[in-house]
Amino acid sequence: MEEFVHWVFDNKQWLFSGAGLVGIAWVARLIFKRRDASSTQTIRSGDGSTNIQAGRDASIGRKTRTNAEEE
Repeated sequence: MEEFVHWVFDNKQWLFSGAGLVGIAWVARLIFKRRDASSTQTIRSGDGSTNIQAGRDASIGRKTRTNAEEE
């Protein structure tokens, strides 16, 4: 552990520059990354029903034509 502290002290300028911070952030992301990144969704429906399920945004409907498109 003492060797690590000396290494950090000797290399503090490189370590806390842009390249070092990117490396530290990458290692931290690997350590603290969520294990279950995906979520599960369920939907229940009855007979003859129409169901739409979206994980994020959903736009449902018909596009209306303007007068310029009809000509």
